[in-house]
Amino acid sequence: MKKEIVITNEAPKAIGTYSQAVKAGNTVYLSGQIPLDPVSGEMVAGEIRAQITRVFDNLAAVAKAAGGSLQDVVKLNVFLTDLKNFPQVNEIMAQYFKEPYPARAAVGVAALPRAAQVEMDAVMVLSEKTRRKVAKGAKKPKSKAKKRR
Repeated sequence: MKKEIVITNEAPKAIGTYSQAVKAGNTVYLSGQIPLDPVSGEMVAGEIRAQITRVFDNLAAVAKAAGGSLQDVVKLNVFLTDLKNFPQVNEIMAQYFKEPYPARAAVGVAALPRAAQVEMDAVMVLSEKTRRKVAKGAKKPKSKAKKRR
């Protein structure tokens, strides 16, 4: 199966040896997002609510670049340096997702990159309708096949 790398300027550039997302068939694996501003590349200022919001915005931008939306997410993983912040994750998540909600895990961790308090990654499955819509708007590559004489 061919894999396609997803890249967007609407989310932070990868800060390591990984891609923002990888599409394999109709499944898209979104890499972990921390609360980096996509323009400045710096951590967002403010308390945990601002960080959680930025992470969801970053995931939404990558999902859009892959041809979907957060509504196509089937699995969400949340990593928090303090599980006391989980109620804020639930509250803000309700602003980004509608029922049926994706499956989810929440894990308390000792530390995250760049001293972030939250990181999230996701798995998204594009519906056939979404895939056709994206394919219809996409430019087809020119064939490299040689003409027979």
